[in-house]
Amino acid sequence: MSALIERVQILRDAGGHPAFAVVPFAQYQALISGKPKAEPTIPGKVVDLFFDNGWTATRAWREYLHLTQAEVSARMGISQAAFAQMETAKRPRKTTIAKIAQALGLEVEQLRW
Repeated sequence: MSALIERVQILRDAGGHPAFAVVPFAQYQALISGKPKAEPTIPGKVVDLFFDNGWTATRAWREYLHLTQAEVSARMGISQAAFAQMETAKRPRKTTIAKIAQALGLEVEQLRW
């Protein structure tokens, strides 16, 4: 649950299943105004590329975005060979993930799964 919603009341149906959530009005207004940042998503196609090909999340996203290693490495200001190593790393560093995310126009969370 988002940290924004501090007090929530769950109303259940006759079967005991959650039916409604009641939140303070100010929090409701913040939710519908778009102010809270939505959780980043991962398209199903990226997930398919990841699992079907055994690629890293970075490569799956790069292929999904129709970018070459040379294009991404140029955005990062590094060589294509250096990016190729980053792209195949099974456990890249946090700073590396942040740089790649920025180059791909993604949130870090979209690369960390």
